[in-house]
Amino acid sequence: MKTKFVTQFVFLLLIGFGLTNCTDPYKMKTDTFEDAVVIEATITNILEKQTVKVFRTYRFEDFGPVFEENADVTITDSDGNEYPFAESNRTYTSVNAFQAVPGKQYQLTVITSDGKKYVSTKEILPPDNPLEDVTANVTTIDNIRGVEIRAKSPDPNNASQFYRYEYEESYKVIAPRWIHLRGVVSGPSLYDLKVTMVPRTEEARICYSIDKSTEILLLDKGKTIENSVDFPVRFISNQNYIMSHRYTILVRQYVQNLHAYNYYKNLKKISDGGSILSPNQPGYLRGNITSVNNPNEKVIGFFDVSTVSSKRIYFNYADLFPGEPLPPYKVDCRIIPILYCYGGGLCNAPALNSYLNNNLMAIYNYAQAPDAYDITPIECGDCTSFSSNIIPPFWIE
Repeated sequence: MKTKFVTQFVFLLLIGFGLTNCTDPYKMKTDTFEDAVVIEATITNILEKQTVKVFRTYRFEDFGPVFEENADVTITDSDGNEYPFAESNRTYTSVNAFQAVPGKQYQLTVITSDGKKYVSTKEILPPDNPLEDVTANVTTIDNIRGVEIRAKSPDPNNASQFYRYEYEESYKVIAPRWIHLRGVVSGPSLYDLKVTMVPRTEEARICYSIDKSTEILLLDKGKTIENSVDFPVRFISNQNYIMSHRYTILVRQYVQNLHAYNYYKNLKKISDGGSILSPNQPGYLRGNITSVNNPNEKVIGFFDVSTVSSKRIYFNYADLFPGEPLPPYKVDCRIIPILYCYGGGLCNAPALNSYLNNNLMAIYNYAQAPDAYDITPIECGDCTSFSSNIIPPFWIE
């Protein structure tokens, strides 16, 4: 997650220079490159298999981090217990489930395949303050009407000060111009094609999308006058199609120590540059992981030990905006008439063939087939073009 924020900013910076300095198309490349290891880990008080990510930095033209294979990854606690990790699906997962417990110190050790050793500082679990409630209320912010989602936690003893939030939102999508048939182009040759309407064999009207938060959401409760937590996690405009039907959000609350909070706060400054030419230029951000072999080596990342809690809520658009029209759909679902013939003029058979073969358009009305069809963008007639027709296991109607 942390690497993603840094690389997003670097990407925007490079794009900006490309747009402002070039009049002709230019394939950007990295002029200078410093190879460095990236280590990301957050272990929590939840009994589960914990994960550690180990990557290498990458060049702009590579379009993705390089996974560090065959590393030896372990976490040890102050009682001498050792928790080994095994490589799995481009990450390292603990062989056995374990949880961070109060009063113990934890230290991460990573030894790469070339023998380089990296260790973190010893970290302890901060006091817990479980997330008690997540609410969704209609409000207006900056003249935009919508729904504000807030995380709430009482803390009468003021035991916890630093918080970080993540969320995963899921929502139902209903294709507004779906029909039970779809158009298929077939024929003996390129010059003897026809469109056949065939029954759909899988769900394409109702889908479910899942998006994860990308912004670093932080709270320093010491800067508020209240002991309790009441944090705005998400604001969704009532013109955003993701709320059109049923929506759910899972909010995770991490209680952190000061060192972890400051690391994420500085990372947020780097990733939230705002403008491409922002003064918040990316640079080396020191975490709590160092190289044993070479103390001067730059190591990117952080080993975080946090308490975590989560809550999920559901709501329907009609519950919060009764009687109001639905938000605009994801795309403009205009209807375009097509004459299915060859020979120029108003004939557009080749275009329709291309649209259907490349999954760009869907047929909405075939009453005048085979001479003419009404078509619409594929997103309007087939939600699987951008979403999934698999119902999430947590979904409740």
